[in-house]
Amino acid sequence: MLLDTASMYFRAFFGVPEILAPDGTPVNAVRGLLDFISRLVEQYRPTDLVCCWDNDWRPQWRVDLLPTYKAHRVVAEVEVAPDVEEVPDPLQVQVPIILEVLEAFGIRVIGADGYEADDVIGTLATGAGQPVDIVTGDRDLFQLVDDATDVRVLYIARGVGNHERVTNDWVRAKYGIDARQYADFATLRGDASDGLPGVPGVGEKTAATLLGRFGDMDGIIAAAHDPEAELGPGPRGKIKAAADYLEVAPMVVAVARDIDLDRNDLALPSSPADPARVAALAERFGLESPAQRLRAVLAG
Repeated sequence: MLLDTASMYFRAFFGVPEILAPDGTPVNAVRGLLDFISRLVEQYRPTDLVCCWDNDWRPQWRVDLLPTYKAHRVVAEVEVAPDVEEVPDPLQVQVPIILEVLEAFGIRVIGADGYEADDVIGTLATGAGQPVDIVTGDRDLFQLVDDATDVRVLYIARGVGNHERVTNDWVRAKYGIDARQYADFATLRGDASDGLPGVPGVGEKTAATLLGRFGDMDGIIAAAHDPEAELGPGPRGKIKAAADYLEVAPMVVAVARDIDLDRNDLALPSSPADPARVAALAERFGLESPAQRLRAVLAG
């Protein structure tokens, strides 16, 4: 089970009412994330669990290709480190606590410098050699769904307790494409939340039609330049006009699958790695209830 951790703690922060630790520190995102992990582990009993981390939420190599990428979320640009993302202060102070608690429980956290959590997930899901469940509220990860290798997404957009199991059939029923085509679909359609403009005038239906007819982005671009191809003048002109965008956007949207990561020690612990530290953190931050629940769930 691969967790898109930031997606989950953002959801916990906005979905769980404000809760303060004894010292006044907000802890609703910490409590919510722990409860989410407990619920998922209890339901699916994964053998391995990784909290995948955004070491760089807006990698410079993606920005170099497409300067609009996540630009609307930037609070401050930093030359020698990742740009500062717009994050509510009451959530920002909870992120180090989340890391402390996960470490105390012995739940593996993996990030990679210069890459997003999506890329870590893509790499760990590729060639995993076992079924993989990806937990996220981000549609971009639908591109990793692969029935042949038993990779699916547990999509939490409507809540962790009301998540959807995304398979290729689910993607096809929802969008009219196969999951392997989803990255090209998102490139064509665009995604305002990620600063992807898309091809002007091409929405979901047109994107799905083009992919159904020509297979992938290369096939669509080739058809746009082939006078004999069965492509109307409207879509043909739009694809040609977006040539510069289509040259770079697919590389931005595609999730990396080949980062050099340490795949050791991914097993879900059956008990906290440091029980005393878990107890101390629980007392300090008022986390006794979610910590006890997670301990019980880990113990099976």
